[in-house]
Amino acid sequence: MNLFNAPFDPAQDAALVTGAGNGIGRAIAQALVGEGVRTVFADVSEERLAAAIRTAPRPELAVPWIGDLAAREGCDALIAHALSALGQVTHFVHSASPPRREADHTMAVDADTWRRMHAVNLDAGFHLSRGLARKLIAAKMPGSFLLLTSLHAGTPRNLPHYSTAKAGMAMLVKELAKSWGRYGIRVNALVPGAIAAGGFVADPALASYIPLGRLGQAEDLAPMALAVLSNKFSRYVTGASIVVDGGLSLTNWFAPAEFGEI
Repeated sequence: MNLFNAPFDPAQDAALVTGAGNGIGRAIAQALVGEGVRTVFADVSEERLAAAIRTAPRPELAVPWIGDLAAREGCDALIAHALSALGQVTHFVHSASPPRREADHTMAVDADTWRRMHAVNLDAGFHLSRGLARKLIAAKMPGSFLLLTSLHAGTPRNLPHYSTAKAGMAMLVKELAKSWGRYGIRVNALVPGAIAAGGFVADPALASYIPLGRLGQAEDLAPMALAVLSNKFSRYVTGASIVVDGGLSLTNWFAPAEFGEI
């Protein structure tokens, strides 16, 4: 038997991907349906979501959900929709995140921007993971969850709301992995580097700091994401942070932000 055939069981596996309308979330959701996995594509933008499903390899396996995960009610509605459409969710990917603006440095970020970044990344990541885990534990089924963190979970980014939200997610992955391993639920983090997708507009000069010599693309993340999600390929991997950055984390490239007049 070829080890790398059939990473998922389409008869049993079903997935939920947040932030599936663009960037890394879109690439992962499209890759999952390409492997025959019924997948809820969740996003805040109806236009982006429609385009992501339309261009997916097997759009008939995609289930759309449009809503805002900044509020707890949105998380509850998404779980209910996913379970109604799929019956059970065995694989969860949390990629949703508000856009980042370089202007939102330590002296400029406002309270609403701070709250929303934490709500969509950290709070929604927790509530969605726990809600889905409860269903799996009750059904005595294994699961595999993947949260998208960042190199800036450990390295300052001049965007304190973003870096602290991602740092919280990195610890959340460890807490959930430790708690739920006994139930066969694996929880891991995927750690992207400079990925030219999902609203992140990278300075091309950044490529000079990357050992592999180029900015990343969302499609660079999808194969690793599926490998970590797969209970066939990564059945003994949990609580891990998998870095996919072309070697960028080997350098420290950000200077302190310029505040202007305070």
